[in-house]
Amino acid sequence: MTVLQQSAAPSRSHPLDLLERMVEDNGWAYERASSDELNLSVAGRWSDHHFSVTWRDDLQSLHLSSAFDMKVKGDMKLFDIASLLMYVNARLWIGHFDLWPEDGTIVYRHSMVFTEAHVSAAQVETLLNLALEACEHYYPAFQFVLWGGKTAEEAVAAAILECAGQA
Repeated sequence: MTVLQQSAAPSRSHPLDLLERMVEDNGWAYERASSDELNLSVAGRWSDHHFSVTWRDDLQSLHLSSAFDMKVKGDMKLFDIASLLMYVNARLWIGHFDLWPEDGTIVYRHSMVFTEAHVSAAQVETLLNLALEACEHYYPAFQFVLWGGKTAEEAVAAAILECAGQA
């Protein structure tokens, strides 16, 4: 087995140990709340993203969540955000956005199951990178609806617009 194959092979290391190494390599702020929970902050383009990553040994799964620093208040805004969630989640292949009914928090969530706890560093890195990409990409859409008075359709159209070049 070559060195490359050895490093890419799944490991029996604790998944959060693998994630912790990646977080340290990127210089991101983090806290290991317990052996099965890691919280980290990543500076994004629109806001800082705070992720909570939890390992459930009984399910052999890794759960990642990130709450946006915005609250949905009022029935009309609730309807608008629910519509936006439908549009956004239909475009996501991995993970989804939720709205916590208790306090109106918008949350990105995703879980991965690892059979017999075989986890590679690449899998853990991909999980976090996809979450960060989704949060970065759709954060403005939620702002457009909550603070810009846009409809869900307008917000998604603006969020998925890819600009070319520089102004």
